[in-house]
Amino acid sequence: MDSDNEFGAFLMSRRARVSPAAAGLTAHGRRRVPGLRREEVAELAGVSAVYYTRLEQGRALHPSDAVLDALARVLRLGATERAHLYDLVRRGRVRSSAGPAADAGEPASAVPVRDGLRRLLAAVGAVPAYVLSPAMDVVDANDLARALIGAPGPAAGGRLNLARHVFADPAARELYPQWEDVARQTVGFLRLSTGRLPGDLPLARLVAELSALSPEFRSLWAMQEVREKSHGTKCFRHPVVGAFALTYETLALPGDEQRCLVVFTAPDVRADAALRLLGSWTAPAPAGAHTDPFGNGSAV
Repeated sequence: MDSDNEFGAFLMSRRARVSPAAAGLTAHGRRRVPGLRREEVAELAGVSAVYYTRLEQGRALHPSDAVLDALARVLRLGATERAHLYDLVRRGRVRSSAGPAADAGEPASAVPVRDGLRRLLAAVGAVPAYVLSPAMDVVDANDLARALIGAPGPAAGGRLNLARHVFADPAARELYPQWEDVARQTVGFLRLSTGRLPGDLPLARLVAELSALSPEFRSLWAMQEVREKSHGTKCFRHPVVGAFALTYETLALPGDEQRCLVVFTAPDVRADAALRLLGSWTAPAPAGAHTDPFGNGSAV
């Protein structure tokens, strides 16, 4: 996505976060680097400094699970970061044994949503719900989700992509009062997806596009943070129904592992009233009245 040595870059970014005190070490004198030195990580992980240096430089491509577990412990990785570490190692092993990564096939955003899932989206019409690809394309959505997030901006090419929406659509900064948090979560999810799907060309193109477009995206991408969007709370400041917060759950889709279903619910009376008002404001139009702003070719 940006470097052939993602594994080494991730290790360096994580050791920069761990202070000697947090690792149980006593710091002596002035330190030239933030966080732990390479030799300190090596000693705590039980490997040689030479070997750890080779790992960061991308010259040792086959660390054992025991070494990875030790590094995850020393670098204080969370569950999502640990999984990402293993993803990057598997990616490096495939590259070294098979040469350049092959095209991963048809992108997840291009595969039509099955009829049963479309009916499920319609059935949960009292709350916003959409199907999301690893590159954060909204593959399909119900009417309330469309009304909540809005149509894609002029740079979106016809389909709503949530990452492009956050970084390229000025309306997003109004819609999300906690825009900085949303931006970090967005980049963290994309970073996690790139580790899982190194051959996903739409994902690679999106990262390149946003890196060229947004200095904020470039800065966040360089931080090497990874985030799983499994559940949480998101605040909105909608131009029609005002300010409220929704909780969301991200559900895996059996038989469609690359995509997920995101469902928002109202945690309080204010949010429930906002969704009801938004639902009444966006009553279904006559069939064929206008096209789906999410680029799926169906009537809204």
